[in-house]
Amino acid sequence: MDQQVALVLGADLSHFEALISQLMSSANDQRSQAEALFNLCRERHPDALVLKLGQVLHSSQPLDIRAMSAVLLRKQLASSGGDSDESPSYVWTRLNPATQSSIKSILLSAVQREETKSLSSSVTPFRSLLPTFSPMESSLLIFSQLAQYIGDMLLPHLPTLHSVFLNSLSHSVSPDVRIAALGASVNFVQCIESTADRERFQDLLPAMMRTLTEALNSGNEANAQEALELLIELAGTEPRFLRRQLVDVVGYMLQIAEDDRLEEGTRHLAVEFVSTLAESRERAPGMMRRLPQFIGRLFAVLMKMLLDIEDEPAWHCAESEDEDAGETSNYSVGQECLDRLSIALGGNTIVPVASELLPQYLAAPEWQKATCCTHNSCTNC
Repeated sequence: MDQQVALVLGADLSHFEALISQLMSSANDQRSQAEALFNLCRERHPDALVLKLGQVLHSSQPLDIRAMSAVLLRKQLASSGGDSDESPSYVWTRLNPATQSSIKSILLSAVQREETKSLSSSVTPFRSLLPTFSPMESSLLIFSQLAQYIGDMLLPHLPTLHSVFLNSLSHSVSPDVRIAALGASVNFVQCIESTADRERFQDLLPAMMRTLTEALNSGNEANAQEALELLIELAGTEPRFLRRQLVDVVGYMLQIAEDDRLEEGTRHLAVEFVSTLAESRERAPGMMRRLPQFIGRLFAVLMKMLLDIEDEPAWHCAESEDEDAGETSNYSVGQECLDRLSIALGGNTIVPVASELLPQYLAAPEWQKATCCTHNSCTNC
C-alpha cells in the first residue's frame, strides 16, 4: 500500500487521475480499493493529497476528472453540517501554511478559468449518484466556505473577483452556479474590513437580487429560498451594503411576502429579511425608519398572517384552555415578527402604523380579525 501511495502522489499526474477515475467506478470492489487508498493518502499525507487535487482541478484535461477533483477538494477543505475541525474529512487546519497559500492561488485561478464549464452528460450510472457540481460551482462553493481564511490574500485581486462574481451571477445556463456565486459574493463582502473596498462590490447587488428573481420566475422556490437565506445573512451582518438600493430591495421583498401564490416558506423568509433589516439598529441605525410606507406594508402582511388560525367546534366546549390551539406556521411567524418589529422600531414608529389598521380589523365581522387585534397587536404596541 505504501508503494501505491507513493505512486499516486508522485510526479506523474496520470496515476492520481486514475485514482480519481476509480473513485467514480461502478464496480464496488474497484471503488472500495480506491477509497481506501484515497483515505490513506489523506491520513498520512494531507498536504500532498490536497495539492494533487488542486493540480488536477487546474491542469487535467478530462472534464469529469476535473469536476470530481473539485468535489473531493471541497470535501477536504470545507466542513459542513455537524463536521468539526477534527473530522477526518476536513483537513484545512492540518495543512501547512505553504500548502494553504498554494491552494488559495489555485482556487482563485479555477474560479476565473471555469466560468463556462459544466459536467459532461456522459457519465456512468454510479457517477450519476455523485453531487452534480460543475467545476465552476464547486470552485465557488469552496471559495465561499474558505472566504474567512483567504480574504486578506485576495485584496490585490478585487477587480478580478468583481468580474468573476458578476459573470457568475449572470450565468445564463446554470441556476446552481448563480446561487453558488451569490453565496461567494455574500461571504466575501462580509470578510472585507475596509468600507472603501466593500463599496467596490456594491454594484453587484442588482445581479445578486436577480438571482432571486430568476429563481422565482422559473418556479424554483428551493433555489429562491436558498438565495433568501443568503440575503438575510447579508442584511444581518452588512445592512449598509444594501442602503443605495434599499427602496428597491425592501419593496421586492414585500412583494414576495404579499404573494399568496408562493410557498409559505418563501414568504416567511422574505418577512425575515425585512425584520432582520429592521433589527440592525447598531450597524445601520434608523435605516428602516426612513421607509414608513414599507413599515405599513410589513405590518399589514404580519397582521394578515395572524388571521391564519384554525377553528375547531370542539374547542368551544373544551374544559381546559390551550393558548397555542389552532396556531399555524403563518400565525407563529406573524406573531414573532410583530414582536421583533415593535421592539426594533419602537412605539413612536409602530403606533401610528397600527392606528391606521387596527380600527379596520376591530370593526370587521370576521372573528379572526378581532382576535388578532386584542390578543396580539395591542400587546405588541
